[in-house]
Amino acid sequence: MEGRPEWIGKETTITIIYKMNTDPIADYLTRVRNAIKANHRIVEIPASNLKKEITKVLFDKGYIANYKFEDTTAQGIIKIALKYNAITKIPAIRTLTRISKPGLRQYAGVENMPRVLNGLGIAILSTSKGVMTDKEAAKLNIGGEVLCHVY
Repeated sequence: MEGRPEWIGKETTITIIYKMNTDPIADYLTRVRNAIKANHRIVEIPASNLKKEITKVLFDKGYIANYKFEDTTAQGIIKIALKYNAITKIPAIRTLTRISKPGLRQYAGVENMPRVLNGLGIAILSTSKGVMTDKEAAKLNIGGEVLCHVY
């Protein structure tokens, strides 16, 4: 048969190549945002130490209902139970915005700490003392890399 590729009709093997994620924090925030938009109760995210610390901050500030770290795989998984209003079903997290990116890091000192929604939201910072909110960093008089804004 002319004009027909020789592989048609034969058994073929398909190889799936997984793309390495260059910004795992942006992936974390996007998974949470997508789960909120789809009204999911639980979202699973591949774990890392930084993602675990961000999850703890979100839980401490009341933006998520609960979380669990599972080490069943080599990397581990973070299971986050998202928080919604019981009556109106509005999510606790309205907006999650990535600020510091791999191509353009954003740092803030104590004197120019960002105010999110005029103090109603939080900025999550990575400091020399660990991951914390902008208000906690200001109390400790330290600055750091502004990872994201949450409100």
